[in-house]
Amino acid sequence: MKAMLTKMRIAAPPLLFALSLTACVDSAAPLLTDAQPMFGPHLRLHAYSVVDGQASGPETGAFQWERGQYRPVGRATFNIPWITAHAFAGNDLIIQAGNAKQRDKIEYAIARKLTDAVYLVIAIDEEDADEATRTKFCSKTRASSCRMATRDALMAFAQATAAKRDPKGGLAIIVVPPGP
Repeated sequence: MKAMLTKMRIAAPPLLFALSLTACVDSAAPLLTDAQPMFGPHLRLHAYSVVDGQASGPETGAFQWERGQYRPVGRATFNIPWITAHAFAGNDLIIQAGNAKQRDKIEYAIARKLTDAVYLVIAIDEEDADEATRTKFCSKTRASSCRMATRDALMAFAQATAAKRDPKGGLAIIVVPPGP
């Protein structure tokens, strides 16, 4: 695992839980509405920041599938009201997450499966797309440099982020919950 971390040379926080970075895309309402409990009815996550091959953390959280979303249970060390995961391409998922501070801000990331239960999580960033895509799909608001309104917009930005050769992100590890 250490060799994998050194090779990745990640320089960002665990983005699944700290998506509010500049130049990241967002929407006012969820753009992906077909969520399924991809990780089962209960989900426990450990998220790590990785800088120069060294991991720090974890931030931890337990979630339960409820009303079409994973919602936190107990005390998490990160603050998100809900998340969903959606199949995207190959081993990639799109993560959609509510924002605890701004209820009208939904944030997005790519979760790239590295091995069983280990994901590289990369914020979907408007800067990864070309100018024509940004012009077509981004609306600037006081709180957002790229507010999207459609699923097509999200898919265009997700494809651009997924195509990056040297993505930067954090690690999310799914911890198997104890049995019933």
